Amino acid sequence: MPLTKSFLGRPRRIAIAAGLAVAACPLSQARAADPYESEEPAIPPTENFDKGRFGGIRQKLSDWNVMVGAGAIYAPKFEGSDEFQLAPIPMISATFGDRVTVDPSGLEVEVLKSNGFKFSVKGGYDMGGGRDEDDSDHLKGLGDIDAGALVGAQLSYEMGPVEFYASVDKTIGGSDGLVGQVGANVSHQYDRFILSAGASATFADDNHMESYFGVTATQSARSGLRQYEAGAGLKRFDVEASVTYMATEHWIIRSQAGIGFLTGDAKDSPIVQNDVQPSAMLIVGYKF
Repeated sequence: MPLTKSFLGRPRRIAIAAGLAVAACPLSQARAADPYESEEPAIPPTENFDKGRFGGIRQKLSDWNVMVGAGAIYAPKFEGSDEFQLAPIPMISATFGDRVTVDPSGLEVEVLKSNGFKFSVKGGYDMGGGRDEDDSDHLKGLGDIDAGALVGAQLSYEMGPVEFYASVDKTIGGSDGLVGQVGANVSHQYDRFILSAGASATFADDNHMESYFGVTATQSARSGLRQYEAGAGLKRFDVEASVTYMATEHWIIRSQAGIGFLTGDAKDSPIVQNDVQPSAMLIVGYKF
């Protein structure tokens, strides 16, 4: 499905990014912890062979761990907004082997996995980036920030139910910004439920901060906001919690709530109306 500019308004960009995160992380956790999976061979004996499930295209979709889903997110209209909007979340992802994942944002390749450590690289489109001045009256006169191509890498370490990670993403085009994140997630499975919680800190360079939180002399004259220069540094802290319910062998329901706290130059920007940024999300997924 082509993604038009109107579809990629800022709230929808947030929604798409969140949906892809669900596809890449929580639902894959559900797959890994799937209580329906067993140590039996992938192909059942001939007399019990289910051609409807294991034949043709459906077998390929199962082999590729394809997941599709949809849902909705209630989140700020833009980063720092005090207005909220309910937006749809489309979601689709596929994993080839144990190392390659493809979704609408691009390609992620797991380069190294050893002794709890994992190193991945990715490339694609910055689905969560960009901002349109039409998203809010408060942004009038600031101009649009285009999204762009994205390249990045992540190093993580799993220690039992806890995962620690550090990532860096470079946007090519748009803000031309560099964003880094460090954080930790913990998850626990109880029966058909997966309970997860996480916390993270996000850092950004001058390009990113000035694009999203700075106000030039020209922008100040057009918008009425005071002129402001935003420098590199710590941008925000986030905490979140989620519940994933594996309703059947294929159907998964996930709810998530989180809250972000803008800090430093981001918090002090005249563009920011509220430095506390809550959100809530519900999504239903089907894994082949």
